[in-house]
Amino acid sequence: MTTIKIDPVTRIEGHAKITLGLGDDGTLESARFHVTEFRGFEAFCRGRPVWEMPSLTARTCGICPVSHLLASAKAGDAVMGVRIPSTAVMLRRVVNLGQIIQSHALSFFHLSSPDLLLGWDADPAARNIFGLMAEEPELARRGIRLRSFGQSVIEEIAGRKVHAPGIVPGGIAHPMTAETRAMLRAGLEEAHATAAGTLSMFVEMLGRFEREIGAFGNFPSLHLGLANDAGTWEHYDGHLRFVDGAGEVVADHIEPWKYRDWIGESARVDSYLKSPYFKPLVDDDDQVMAGVYRVGPLARLNVCTTMGAPLADEALAVYRERAGGTANSSFFYHWARLIEILAATELMGGFLADDAIEHDLVRSTAGINHRHAVGVSEAPRGTLFHEYRVDGHGLLEDVNMIIATGQNNLGMNETIRQIAAEWIDGPDIPEPVLNRIEAGIRAYDPCLSCSTHALGRMPLDVELVDGGGTVVARRRRG
Repeated sequence: MTTIKIDPVTRIEGHAKITLGLGDDGTLESARFHVTEFRGFEAFCRGRPVWEMPSLTARTCGICPVSHLLASAKAGDAVMGVRIPSTAVMLRRVVNLGQIIQSHALSFFHLSSPDLLLGWDADPAARNIFGLMAEEPELARRGIRLRSFGQSVIEEIAGRKVHAPGIVPGGIAHPMTAETRAMLRAGLEEAHATAAGTLSMFVEMLGRFEREIGAFGNFPSLHLGLANDAGTWEHYDGHLRFVDGAGEVVADHIEPWKYRDWIGESARVDSYLKSPYFKPLVDDDDQVMAGVYRVGPLARLNVCTTMGAPLADEALAVYRERAGGTANSSFFYHWARLIEILAATELMGGFLADDAIEHDLVRSTAGINHRHAVGVSEAPRGTLFHEYRVDGHGLLEDVNMIIATGQNNLGMNETIRQIAAEWIDGPDIPEPVLNRIEAGIRAYDPCLSCSTHALGRMPLDVELVDGGGTVVARRRRG
């Protein structure tokens, strides 16, 4: 068998590689996505006070720390057994909308748009954000400013753009001022216009990508997201819902603290990334693909009935008509992100128009009233779980974190298998085909170690190895 390695995978947040196995006749026999870095947050959080956990676990991720702040703070709420003030809920929702805007803007404009706008066959030296700035300077500028707006929302409400201290167990550390509210409202118009314009541009150019839509992880799977009884798009609270590839509800009204009854975790020796799966469909750990499910923008738009925002609902109707009801192609993650950005700007406007957002009661206090708690929130990349067990003093005895990217692990492996099967014909693999394989992973916007990410021309070393382990060909770039 011939083995092809793509190491590292570029323009993702973290470090990973891909290996493809070709048979003697050149046909694809295997495809694997490997995460090659180890973090170990679950282990070194043990023994820490539950009050520290939001700030501590925010360091898990430098791109979406708000997601960990929220999931951890919600677990802290449950340990204390408090209902946080309604104004604090509003502020948490707004800061999460800001997080969705800035993270999705990074994914689309900085990491994926060079492929979509410059072309899969473009020179790798220019197929990056800097090349985009040269070819589409106004679009690049709007993308940078959109992300900056999302970061400003986080900074003003939570205290800092990264690893903010203002989201705490019990609510929010400080109320919103009139000045902050006015500043954020002033920035919304441009952010909304950028979201709407970019979405229109993407829909207009969608016809270029029919082959990618058909091969970039286009398979029926389950989809998981937070849901509510109203059926509106949910990003902060609610219960868990699984729908299948036809949009039928498979499991609903699952309380977050019961997630272990429905989600199993599988580990593989060739990757540090775990592979969660839907337990009711899996009898044997070797058959976890039977329980594959996806999370994130694609799943959230499949789980909800409405976005709860007029323009985003119009966009959702177009999206679903094109996708045939339920979207199962992972290429549509890009489209779903843009719809979520648009919805986030609309919903944020509603919150900021409500005078109650300036109320000064934003935090509930209590001691340790429960020893076990689960906090769940929707990160930009999907549903995020924090499970804590504490002693009577609030010290962590056990920690389990299920990250969105892990829940997409099985889907990402199937995606690279499909792309490789579609484009590879023998051991001679042109660079644009390698880029498509990487782009299949980028569609999920995986966050492997978000404090380190690759932009631009990165080293790539591809080896062809025969069945005896001898390197028969090698190609390097960078």
